[in-house]
Formats: sequence, structure tokens, C-alpha cells
Amino acid sequence: MSLPHAILTALLEKPSSGLELTRRFDRSIGYFWSATHQQIYRELGKLEQAGHIRALPAAVPSRGQKKEYEVLPAGVAELTGWVRSSEDPKPIRDALLLRLRAAAVVGTEGLAGELRRHLELHRAQLAEYRGMEERQFPPERRAAEPDRLRHLVLRGGIELERFWTQWLTEALAELDRDG
Repeated sequence: MSLPHAILTALLEKPSSGLELTRRFDRSIGYFWSATHQQIYRELGKLEQAGHIRALPAAVPSRGQKKEYEVLPAGVAELTGWVRSSEDPKPIRDALLLRLRAAAVVGTEGLAGELRRHLELHRAQLAEYRGMEERQFPPERRAAEPDRLRHLVLRGGIELERFWTQWLTEALAELDRDG
């Protein structure tokens, strides 16, 4: 149920077309809630049908023109209700963790290379997040209400990547110690 809420959030931040939403997902929301172009368009149709959004009237109607959407009061009410609701944390489901557990019974051959690959991917993501923080949230912008909360989300991503890089470094050290 979170994809429609991610779309409502993005549209409240800025009315957009489906293509613009897809690009914005690729640059921000998609880091913690990904969606394909097709999923976004399918969800836009459902949100419009439910009366949560509407396509803005085009200045000059033409065939094939991209629709730009805005959130209606019913959509704001839906998003507000969702923000206020409770939801339990989801259990971690990560194939790498399962692979490590399996290696305990079948052996660790080849595992170090995969752990190093993951470590490099997480280091790269951490560097990207830190770059985003530097560009998008200079100290003077971190106090403003919407930016403060957006920065908090980015900080969550930074801390998760720091966790993974630290944990993977420790896991590789364990493998080296045992190997």
C-alpha cells in the first residue's frame, strides 16, 4: 500500500507528469521505495479513479500530451490518515545474510568475493548519499520544516549504508580469520 502514498507525497511536493514522477523516483524516493515506470502509471490511474488525484487541464489541448497530476483533498486525507496510522517493522529479508548462514554448513568458498562486491556497492551508495547531503542539504537548509524531515530520511539511508559497510568489513575479517 506504500506506492500510492509515495506517489501522493511526490505530487504534493510538486504536481508532475508520470514521466517526471519516474525521474524523481530515480533521484530520490526510489532510494527507499522503488517503482518501475509501468507501476507508477498503473498507480496514477488507480489514484485518479479513486478521486485522490486529477490530471491538470492542459493550457493547449493536444493529442499525446503528457498529463500533469495534482493531489485532491481526498488524496491529502488518504495520505494524512496513512501517516498517522501504525505499521510494524518488516523483517529483514536479505539473500546475502541467508548465503552467509548457508556457508556455515556448506563452506565459505567463493563467499569472500561476493562480500567484497557488496562492500564496494555499499561504499558507492554511501558516497552517493553523502554527496546528495552536501548538495541538497547545506547547513542553512537543514532547519526548515520540509527539508528537516527530508534530510532525516537521507540520514537514515546514510546510517544504513554505514552499517552495511562496517558489518561487511567485519564479516570479511571473520572469513579471513577462519580461512
